[in-house]
Amino acid sequence: MIGEESLLTGAFQTYESIDSIDQNGKHTYSSELKHLLRGSAPLVVTFALQYFTSLTSTISAGKLGATELAAYSLAISTFNVAGLAIFQGIVTSLDTLCSQAYGCGNYHGVGLYFQRCSLILLAVMIPLAVFWWNSGILLGCFIDDSKLVSMSQTFLRWHIIGVPGLIFFESGKRFLQAQHIYHAGTYVLAIMAPINFILNWALVWNKHTSLGFIGIPVVIAITYWSMSLLLLAYVVQVSGKDCWGGWSKQAFFNWKPVLKLAVPGVFMVIAEFIAFEIQIFLAAKFGTEAIAAQSVVSNLAAFLFQVPFAYSVVISTRIGHYIGMGNIEGAKVDCQVAFTSAPFIGLLNFSIFYLGRYSLTKIFTTDEQVIRIAAWLNILAGINQLADAFNVLGAGVLRGQGRQSVGSVLNSIAFYLIAIPVGYVLAFTLDYGLNGLWYGLILGVVFLAMGEGISIYASDWKTIIAVSQKLHGA
Repeated sequence: MIGEESLLTGAFQTYESIDSIDQNGKHTYSSELKHLLRGSAPLVVTFALQYFTSLTSTISAGKLGATELAAYSLAISTFNVAGLAIFQGIVTSLDTLCSQAYGCGNYHGVGLYFQRCSLILLAVMIPLAVFWWNSGILLGCFIDDSKLVSMSQTFLRWHIIGVPGLIFFESGKRFLQAQHIYHAGTYVLAIMAPINFILNWALVWNKHTSLGFIGIPVVIAITYWSMSLLLLAYVVQVSGKDCWGGWSKQAFFNWKPVLKLAVPGVFMVIAEFIAFEIQIFLAAKFGTEAIAAQSVVSNLAAFLFQVPFAYSVVISTRIGHYIGMGNIEGAKVDCQVAFTSAPFIGLLNFSIFYLGRYSLTKIFTTDEQVIRIAAWLNILAGINQLADAFNVLGAGVLRGQGRQSVGSVLNSIAFYLIAIPVGYVLAFTLDYGLNGLWYGLILGVVFLAMGEGISIYASDWKTIIAVSQKLHGA
């Protein structure tokens, strides 16, 4: 096919030459491992920088005072569940569609899927924006502090301005990642991270120019839009426009293939988001020190999550390419690399949690009681990382295969039938306290990792490839 010839002749000059995906060549474990490591390295940096950008906002809120920090935390938690999780779930459809379209040589299809997904995201944003604007109504049902509720609602209203920028940045990253351009986001965040810090200083911290609490969402909005515009500039000036066939009226039609993957993708992502929010809520019942310790460990876990997640993004892209090309052997080798890499990634994160259980905690707090509680929770979080590495990489394989529906079912069972119920019983009925919540989470993640592993092992590759080729016209 013409598409495959373009791939094999290296028609696209990207971070990792696409002629590395040779339809007729021998796919060895070592060659695939090398490609996955090379691709994931810049993504780890990208996600870490994006995390630090978010952390800067938290620091800004803390500098304004305890009330502002609480209002920010409430607002951002609301947005994460009723916003970010939904957007992240929808864009998982591009992990499948863009990579498979690129693999089968349907290059303009990559750009068309990006347009369709972006339009869907903007359409979904409209009712969500109405909710954010009136979020005080719901938050007031659970929180008695009217000032806290009002400040959180104000934050979310200003935050709406930047959400379209976030949408284009997240979908744009997938558009480029499908072409093996993994480093574009790194360049963008390397520019924006220091600018974001300066903006926080100018609009939040500096007493002469500060906008006060609303300065935080204003800075976030500026950052989101700048990130998306810089990513666009990269595509236009550097690399990635080969898959851009121009704006098309077709983008307004035939949304079904995207929605078919986006809907289960949302359930796949949001199940985990809500589960962790519930865990934080339950931790609050054990007192101020307990919730502070839980917050510290959750922040560390979110940061270390970037390593397996970056690896999983490259895995989903790579497997999607092979499926698009109809190459079962290449896809299977990548699955082997993924699952044999998982224990090493898990051990790396466990070691960081265990060895840094005291020193890392002291970055966040000097309270001895909180440090003592968090030190033990860090060990439990490290144990959880051992299983979660398999879970995250397995989810990457499922996204590459276009089997988000399997992931959504497994996530729902793992978190809502195992992790939360078992954790609740252990914590409150059997008096294991905060540790019990983590025991339940570990059991749920172990089940999830095993379920994904079995599902992938039993994959009907011929059917998966046939569905892909029918969808992309290969």
